[in-house]
Amino acid sequence: MSEPAAAADRRAVLRRRIRLLVAATITYNVIEAIIALSAGTIASSVALIGFGLDSVIEVSSAAAVAWQFSGPDPERRERIALRVIAGSFLALAVYVTVEALRTLFGGDEPAHSTVGIALVAVSVVAMPFLAWAQRRAGRELGSASAVADSKQTLLCTYLSAGVLVGLVLNAALGWWWADPLVALGLAVVAVREGREALRGDSCCAPLRLDADPADDCGSPAGCTGSCCAGAPR
Repeated sequence: MSEPAAAADRRAVLRRRIRLLVAATITYNVIEAIIALSAGTIASSVALIGFGLDSVIEVSSAAAVAWQFSGPDPERRERIALRVIAGSFLALAVYVTVEALRTLFGGDEPAHSTVGIALVAVSVVAMPFLAWAQRRAGRELGSASAVADSKQTLLCTYLSAGVLVGLVLNAALGWWWADPLVALGLAVVAVREGREALRGDSCCAPLRLDADPADDCGSPAGCTGSCCAGAPR
């Protein structure tokens, strides 16, 4: 098989892989959002509600990538997908900030949530695997939107860990204020990730498809897109 044909076949494989990973992400996050929003509403937990909304946003982000790769020329749809992902991050940051401040200064103390703790603990374990797989495929393909969506999934892991700490502190020690403080920290992370997604529309593609994705950022042309953010050196 000629080199161009092999490269084309590899790209097709990577696109199918990304579509499958996106489908898995959407399915998981729909279930997660329903449980988190219900449990968060019952417990009046802004961190848990924010976690549920992040799951909703993760679905919209994954759907944007699925839409991009459903067409014959995904690269042409990349900029729109990146804007959807960035907007999702920023919308989450605004909502969580407002609700966290309202909780802190309004004295609306969140209750304990055993269901929320169990759900978030599962996410801490499951999300990193999905994020790693999609990030690797996206970087090898040179897709900024796929990498940005993987970072959305990875943010869900950070979100899970932070929310878990807040829920456990509230349940074990009665530190209700840990819940909104964790939410404010997550809002800061969401703003940063949204800005990086907006800058990712000039993602560098690897020089060759059989290259190690970790080496993508070492190209002479340099790279400023989200594909290279946080890449191992």
